[in-house]
Amino acid sequence: MSEQPPSEASQSVHELELQRRANRDEALGLGLRPYGDRVDGLVALAEAASLYDAAADEDHQKNGKAEGFVDRRPSVKVAGRVMLLRDNGKLLWMNLRDETGDLQVAVSKRDCDATGFSLAKLTDLGDIVVAGGRLMKTRTGEVTVWCETMGSGAKCLVPPPEKHAGLQDVELRYRQRYIDMWSNPETVRVFKLRSEIIGALRAEMARRGYTEVETPMLQAQAGGAAARPFATHMNALDMDLYLRIAPELYLKRLLVGGLSKVFEINRNFRNEGLDKQHNPEFTMLEAYCAFGDVETVMELTESLVRVCAQRVGELSGGGTALAFGDLTIDYEKAFRRTAYGELFERALGFDMADTGRARDEAKRRNIRTSNDKGEEIDDAFVVNELFEAFAEPLIDPSEPTFITHYPAAISPLTRANVDNPLLSDRADLFIGGMEIAPNYTELNDPDVQAERFRSQLVGIADDEATFRTFDEDFVRALRVGMPPAGGMGLGVDRLAMLLTDQRTIRDVILFPLLRRSSV
Repeated sequence: MSEQPPSEASQSVHELELQRRANRDEALGLGLRPYGDRVDGLVALAEAASLYDAAADEDHQKNGKAEGFVDRRPSVKVAGRVMLLRDNGKLLWMNLRDETGDLQVAVSKRDCDATGFSLAKLTDLGDIVVAGGRLMKTRTGEVTVWCETMGSGAKCLVPPPEKHAGLQDVELRYRQRYIDMWSNPETVRVFKLRSEIIGALRAEMARRGYTEVETPMLQAQAGGAAARPFATHMNALDMDLYLRIAPELYLKRLLVGGLSKVFEINRNFRNEGLDKQHNPEFTMLEAYCAFGDVETVMELTESLVRVCAQRVGELSGGGTALAFGDLTIDYEKAFRRTAYGELFERALGFDMADTGRARDEAKRRNIRTSNDKGEEIDDAFVVNELFEAFAEPLIDPSEPTFITHYPAAISPLTRANVDNPLLSDRADLFIGGMEIAPNYTELNDPDVQAERFRSQLVGIADDEATFRTFDEDFVRALRVGMPPAGGMGLGVDRLAMLLTDQRTIRDVILFPLLRRSSV
């Protein structure tokens, strides 16, 4: 096959890169170091701007040429990526950007050292530079570093996207997050807030006396949740392993071992679909409290969400009533509670205990009642399919709501309710149309747990059961004795979506998984 000629656009990009390489090589020829060196004493751009002294600047303007004058304007050393560049011959104006914001820099041939000025003349958009000088304001009122020295941090060989307007192609933003971050300040804001949210979670758990632990990501058996695992193989031991789908069974072993309050902020992996709320690897906070119950961890969950909302509100200069799309969610208000069965009946018009009618209704509404092998799924799963399709949409997305008393048959690790064994002591928190956090009174009877492992009902998919393997060691741990406990899991990614007003999970994960690029 003959080679296709490059497009006009690709030729243009290639020529721009060649010019940047030429500028780099010319800088090297002058003895400059286009990829920089260690720099001490750097000040963040936002902090530098805050150091501006109006009185000292005014004094300099009035008396700067007087003999013996002492310049009291603060001197700073800053670094950032060049976002705007104007070359007026003997004076260059640059707008630098770092994670804290933007700041203008002026490089004058008269006032900057010769080496620095030569480097400035060879600077391109996107380069990282180091500027040192005094702070002043221009006639337009913009705080500016008037350069005395100019150095390089890194040469950018790639032309910036779309004339500084930021990446417009959403998928390209995820694939090239490193460009997205410096071209779109909102991206940096979201991920700094996510970091603050995780910090607030850790601080609150520590305040409550919980011990943070780490449990295996590679597991011989995939357990703790109903999901398809990722499988791998360890050559050294010649054994199949799974990336964890949940840390639950290991954390409960620690209760057996004597820890009374444990938690883990963990990465979980589930070999399932991709959509606005799901990524195959995701972050959860999972916690267990000995001698607690579902009420214990519901209070914990509500407190954690509220503390994080308070932190985001504090950093954003507002309160705890935060925007999520068109919604305003007030996290200061007490969270609502609604029973699963009550919501089911409101949505479907009959009691969820009427499983025959539920199966007929599912068929009428085109909800599957058998799996891909043609086997009928259990009544409890049919009821839950109807619930998810028709009852969950009735939950007010602007009102954080716990849905309580789920069917026991779909909650295999949860204690049955004392008053009605067909129900479990489980409550799921919904906010903004998303399930955020399940809460449980944990099952600690080893014989009941063993039976549930053996008799697990078939799920919806042809290759998915709630548990495919019998975890003998976990049952052995329960035989040693696990105290009664409350357990919860909080979806950190979804919480970050809510509190930073992002409508897709990919916008709160730095490097989300994407299909292979066709380019």
